[in-house]
Amino acid sequence: MYKRIGLWLSMILLFYAAKADVIDSITSPDGKIIFRVTSAGSSTKGKSFFYAIDYKGKQVIKPSAIGFVLKVPEVTLNSFVLTNTKKSNKDGTWEPVWGEVKSIRNHYNELALTLQGTNDVIIRFIVRVFNDGAGFRYEFPEQANLKHFIVADELTQFAMTGDHKVWWIPGDYDTNEYWYNTTKLSEVDASSGKLVAEIHAKTFFDKNAVQTPLMMKTDEGIYVNIHEAALVNYPAMNLVLNRNTFTFTSHLVPDAVGNKAYMIAPAKTPWRTIVISDDAREILASKMVLNLNEPSKIENTSWIKPQKFVGVWWEMHVGKNSWDYSGGQVGSQQATKVPHGANTANVKRYIDFAAKSGIPSVLVEGWNTGWEDWFGQWKEDVFDFVTPYPDFDVNELQRYAASKGVKLIMHHETSASVTNYERWMDTAYRFMKNHGYDAVKTGYVGRIIPRGEHHDGQWMIRHFERVAKKTADYHIMVDMHEPVRSTGLHRTYPNWLASEAARGNEFNAWSSGNPPEHETILPFTRLMGGPMDYTPGIFKIKMSYYNPGKKEQVHTTLAKQLALYITMYSPLQMAADLPENYDLYPDAFQFIKDVAVDWDDTKILEAEPGDYIVEARKAKGSGNWFLGAITDENARQFSVSTSFLDEGKIFYATIYQDAEDADWEKNPEAYRIEKQLVNNNSTVSLKLAPGGGTAISFVPLTKDEETLMKKEIKQMLKRNKKSK
Repeated sequence: MYKRIGLWLSMILLFYAAKADVIDSITSPDGKIIFRVTSAGSSTKGKSFFYAIDYKGKQVIKPSAIGFVLKVPEVTLNSFVLTNTKKSNKDGTWEPVWGEVKSIRNHYNELALTLQGTNDVIIRFIVRVFNDGAGFRYEFPEQANLKHFIVADELTQFAMTGDHKVWWIPGDYDTNEYWYNTTKLSEVDASSGKLVAEIHAKTFFDKNAVQTPLMMKTDEGIYVNIHEAALVNYPAMNLVLNRNTFTFTSHLVPDAVGNKAYMIAPAKTPWRTIVISDDAREILASKMVLNLNEPSKIENTSWIKPQKFVGVWWEMHVGKNSWDYSGGQVGSQQATKVPHGANTANVKRYIDFAAKSGIPSVLVEGWNTGWEDWFGQWKEDVFDFVTPYPDFDVNELQRYAASKGVKLIMHHETSASVTNYERWMDTAYRFMKNHGYDAVKTGYVGRIIPRGEHHDGQWMIRHFERVAKKTADYHIMVDMHEPVRSTGLHRTYPNWLASEAARGNEFNAWSSGNPPEHETILPFTRLMGGPMDYTPGIFKIKMSYYNPGKKEQVHTTLAKQLALYITMYSPLQMAADLPENYDLYPDAFQFIKDVAVDWDDTKILEAEPGDYIVEARKAKGSGNWFLGAITDENARQFSVSTSFLDEGKIFYATIYQDAEDADWEKNPEAYRIEKQLVNNNSTVSLKLAPGGGTAISFVPLTKDEETLMKKEIKQMLKRNKKSK
């Protein structure tokens, strides 16, 4: 019923929008973006309110409706009387605990409208306009006529100005692990065979629905990205498209009985965000989503450490070992019996490799009892998170890891039995701290318990925040898998280092995998809300290496796997392949050992969604720079200026690139390494194979090293001249 009401109201509101009166407007600090609020309709019964956005004199969001349908009290809030207007601004900077840059400018102009709707319900419509876009949210202040209320629908619309190019995945209540479609808006059809079979828990609800972050490009070359920020105590927002008018309407994930959100005034929604630019590089550089989140709630953050890690993980996905002690390949799409991976001797092997390689941590999956029979079952009490399998010696591994200067990362697969996990969290986190674990990777594979709830509904949104808070109480860092997509909450909870929440690298091991363009789309979509644990660094590309009959493979070259450490940002980066595979390519593995995970500066050098990305980053507290360049299935060449390098210094550049005959499908492991001296006036030529990439480390030379190098180069030139 509420869906029909919402669609009917949308048509009425769009009719009135054509006859709208301007209420107010606010511009970005640089004047390039104008956010207008208009109204239309009867002045005695209230008016319908709309917003519209212009960028550099061109409309990018047509008049779009705002409003709500409440179930309790039963009220439709789509007509309002404006009772107050307030404008303000802010210009300041803040330093993230970790991130892509050392400091972030938070500069915006704000418009706050107080609106009185049906039954005298009061809503505040808050708008902040930045140089890179706009965000708005709804606030329900404390008021006499509204205390406890239930949201049936949010009527927010995003009316596009044309049939834009769009990068999208199907709307879903439970998963974001789809590959991306690239179409026109008029061609969006989430039922067109893109519902990936290997995703275990998914809830398809409308062929016209897509997820955020949603990336679009107009025919005029303007990029528009729609998402949300500060998703707290509220369901995630999908978007349902009217393909005739190119208008999106918000669709909130329902709970087990069909309601969207349970609220108590004072209350507020997440920010609805629209990042806008005519330069794709500026989309990637935007920090607006972070700026719309609250500052850190953790006062002492000294224990939060961005890091690289290796782990007992990929060997399960490729079918070499098992999560399950009995040898069944739980979750790996392989039924044959193989050895249990998380045994003491094997974990020690990873600890030795990490210590030798200067990698701080080792992740261990499948260490605890419970993996035997839960996969695919809607089972309640699967794990207790403290009982190891007989071949996993917790105390010995704690001692051994400490002796090697390595930390172990705990794994908590909840099997989506979230009520069970909440009962065990304190006990599990105490167990972790007693055994030297400072970080945990959580997982939510399967259908959620409480039964009927969804991964992206309000109940689970509250759970993910509870985990972030609870782990912070124990000084534990967290990496969440199968959660809701990120919305910038890592600013508020910087111990929440990373999330998965998208189709990761593991799909390449046992499914149709991720197409070569996948990693050129994710930074414009999923990563707009926060870092992703994508697990790069796979060197043995073809799965036939493990089983001659397997056709699956990673859809990149080896050099592109290196470049992903730069282009797929995360403060928690896994060297995901097996230690013995890295031993086959020690010169390429050197880049993984060298590359940083925390940064003082980031420069987006080239970018186009679905095609290519070239980025350079400066390591935190260091003079070292690193560059990553990736492409889709097409070979590309770039001539990149190194003007980002520090002035007056000479850098020793080590270039890891595709070999001349490299190809993601035909010859993916072929690479070559070159070395050269550069400064900030140099250019570097990048030649990327189909599905390929380039990674470069730039290390500044000391004065003595510069003198020595210059002397050697001068002598070399003399020798060359004599030989001629």
